[in-house]
Amino acid sequence: MTLAADLPYDHPDLANLLAHSDAEQLDVLRFGVIGFDRDGRVQRYNQFESQAAGLRPERVLGLDVFVAVAPCMNNDLVAQRFADARQDGAPLDETLNYVLTLRMRPTKVKLRLLSQPESELAFVLVERA
Repeated sequence: MTLAADLPYDHPDLANLLAHSDAEQLDVLRFGVIGFDRDGRVQRYNQFESQAAGLRPERVLGLDVFVAVAPCMNNDLVAQRFADARQDGAPLDETLNYVLTLRMRPTKVKLRLLSQPESELAFVLVERA
């Protein structure tokens, strides 16, 4: 499957599309994608997010997303929602306005939190204005 650069951030089946895409396919997207496994380790980090955050993929792959990569998301609004969805075996698809604060001046973004019970990867999508 090939992802199109114009795939919308709010596509209804985006969790499934991302779960079946490799790292190179995610690089065409025009929003940030951070995919992490059940242990919270980053497995996907696309080019858009890399450039926006100033972190190379090889620097973040394998690290804990909420401890080492994005500790500003280690809270009830983001990390806990993923934990609750995994524990309940429930899908997660929520969008929220957020302010990123790590390694940059406060930056307003829109986050989309995606997790499917049957998928090994969950995703934080970052849309910047």
